[in-house]
Amino acid sequence: MKIMFINNEGGGFADYVEVPHGTTVRELFEQKLGPVKADQFLIRVNRQPVPRDQVLCEGDRVSITPTKIEGARR
Repeated sequence: MKIMFINNEGGGFADYVEVPHGTTVRELFEQKLGPVKADQFLIRVNRQPVPRDQVLCEGDRVSITPTKIEGARR
């Protein structure tokens, strides 16, 4: 199935990607970002925060945004 994936980390990008039916938010995150801590990112589906075990649907819009920018001062 096709979803819109928006990665706001670094330079950022957005593109349609194919994922298998039944893919969860957690599986997509691990596939796209690898072994990083999910709690350091805001993950939204269709502009709403969702649990990690939510199953994605055809046409969903998934965005991943870091909650901390490396090098930023407090």
